[in-house]
Amino acid sequence: MSVDPILVGLFGNRLHSILAEQQNALVNTAFSAVVRESLDLACAAFDSRGEMIGQSVGGTPGHINAMATGMHHFVAAYPPESLEPGDVLLTNDPWQTAGQINDITVATPVFRRGKLVAWFASCCHAPDIGGRLVSAEAHEVFEEGLRLPILKFLRAGEVNADLERLIRANVRTPEETIGDLYAQVTGNEVGAASLLRLLGEFGLDSLDDVAAEIMNRSEKALRDALRELPDGVYTNEIGTDGFDDEEVVLRVKATVDGDEIHLDFAGSSPQSRRGINVVLNYTRAYASFAVKAAISPEVPHNAGSFRPVHVTAPEGSVLNCLPPAPVASRHLIGHFLPSLLIGALPGAAIAPSADALWMTIWRGSGFMLNVFQTGGTGARVDKDGLTTTGFPSGLRSTPTEVIETMAPLVQRSRELRADSGGAGRWRGGLGQVTTMAARGQDSWSVNGNVDRVRAAASGVDGAGAGAAGRFGLHEGDDLPAKSRVTLTRESVVDVTLPGGGGYGPPFERPVAAVLADVVEGYVSVAAAREVYGVEVRYLGDPAALVRLPGDYAVDEEQTARLRAGQ
Repeated sequence: MSVDPILVGLFGNRLHSILAEQQNALVNTAFSAVVRESLDLACAAFDSRGEMIGQSVGGTPGHINAMATGMHHFVAAYPPESLEPGDVLLTNDPWQTAGQINDITVATPVFRRGKLVAWFASCCHAPDIGGRLVSAEAHEVFEEGLRLPILKFLRAGEVNADLERLIRANVRTPEETIGDLYAQVTGNEVGAASLLRLLGEFGLDSLDDVAAEIMNRSEKALRDALRELPDGVYTNEIGTDGFDDEEVVLRVKATVDGDEIHLDFAGSSPQSRRGINVVLNYTRAYASFAVKAAISPEVPHNAGSFRPVHVTAPEGSVLNCLPPAPVASRHLIGHFLPSLLIGALPGAAIAPSADALWMTIWRGSGFMLNVFQTGGTGARVDKDGLTTTGFPSGLRSTPTEVIETMAPLVQRSRELRADSGGAGRWRGGLGQVTTMAARGQDSWSVNGNVDRVRAAASGVDGAGAGAAGRFGLHEGDDLPAKSRVTLTRESVVDVTLPGGGGYGPPFERPVAAVLADVVEGYVSVAAAREVYGVEVRYLGDPAALVRLPGDYAVDEEQTARLRAGQ
């Protein structure tokens, strides 16, 4: 059917606003800091067949792209004749949606004049789902918490009280967990109401034809971008910390063939005995995101932009694990995929980043709190990397004020980590250092879901690597990563995030840029001299609390000698 192109443009823009309304309603009614502060969520609209038409701004790739394929499971489980207005479905099955049982997808069918016309859905990280907390310690998914198949959470507008009681009985934070589910329902309802008003305004009984044209436009735009890449086979590999001494290696073969790309992850490590495994749905999610981000980030994100990207990984590998493999910390592997893929494509646009989001879970008497923190991104081909930025997850670090309000925790310090960005013509983004203690806790614990404490982000084109991270006691021993650790009243924990890799030879960085880095505290005077070949002297009062730009100067002669002796 031919669709008026002006109608398609208007509808697409209005839908974008509706999705923003959906997300705002969800965030503003959420109970947990995970959703409200860190935005560990995704919102989307789908046509009657479950094909994703669009997403809200701010959704994580692991949620939104996994939900895009996961919606087909909802549609298959509940065909239109089994649904009625007011129904709401949910699941957290890792192999059907976002790869981890803490991530719950809530889907609402939308009816107009008695006919199913669309779906609204959201996926959020629940603050708790029982089990071992989020760590990599489990040997089976059954140990990781409550696993819910696709069920009706609401039936014709009435809450499934039995299901709610079941969830409440199995989680440590029942008010927050159930409160976030109601927030997801609310967000979907807000989106559905606005969509129905839009259909009435345009006199449409169905949005499928308009949705198909929106998706076809995205598909065409991405295919056009793929044609700009030289045909060929491109490979890359990245090493991660894995679990304990079990290093995990990720490998990809990217085959560009005209207007399509085939991504094969054969050769990656086998699935782990611990919970760092990735389901294929999550692998596809971050792989398709990486391709679009690398070659055509402006293309609207929907089912059409996935069609030219084909993803395969061997069954039983760490990127296509099989049930009942443990998966709770799957992001510690999955978040490396964009760096792996962008590094494989010709003309890599960004150096490897800190990649995996750092998620620490603090628990003590009467409290449990998830804290998200982010390291630095890799330097770009023509810009420095971004400091303490959640790439590729897009999540925000938990603010200090929220941490100290919601739990008896104290962040004794929180500061940028000088010299953590990889040196180069373009410098990698910096990580940060936070120091955490507790008030009135004789015994408390932390799960450190962290990576790149051994495998630092490498530089590109002669640049330096970013600094590796550290998770350990303040002025004490390192703590085991990805496991729960018991702490004492006196314990103080350093969470030291890694930096991103640099891009290009460090001696090609302009002297003025190095001086500016020293003034801002991003690069130390010693690193300026030893790594960049720039002699910077401090001319001010050593006792001064504030150092101004005018208090620093470059020793031009010594700098010339240092760089000449490279």
